[in-house]
Amino acid sequence: MNADDFNDDPEEGKMPQGLLHEDLSRSIIGCAMTVLNTLKPGLDEKLYENALVLELTAHGHFVEQQKQFHVFYRDVEIGKGVPDLIVDEKVVVDPKVVEIFNETHLAQMQGYLNLTGLELALLINFKHARLAWKRVVKQHH
Repeated sequence: MNADDFNDDPEEGKMPQGLLHEDLSRSIIGCAMTVLNTLKPGLDEKLYENALVLELTAHGHFVEQQKQFHVFYRDVEIGKGVPDLIVDEKVVVDPKVVEIFNETHLAQMQGYLNLTGLELALLINFKHARLAWKRVVKQHH
């Protein structure tokens, strides 16, 4: 991927039809927009995450926050992976406060998708006055 693959331009944030978990993605992004419009930019990432949990829950979504997944190597637990949010047991959501999404963010989302067995993650950036997001679909190798 290169910089052109990142959806940091809110004008390009319109999702094409027929995407994986399209309606759920739209609802999550709409909730994130409400959070950003209410809190405004400039706060700590955790505050946006907590507000997003409240907003998603108010919209009838089931949200798991900081759910731990055991990571094993050679049948020995070596630690835990902890995605920020899992919505409706279908989508990993990772709120960020960053200038722009980078390869590290995308790799982390692929790791969470592998760990959770889910197919879709949403990176959501609360850094600027206009919300930015990036859909990350699980890569099958």
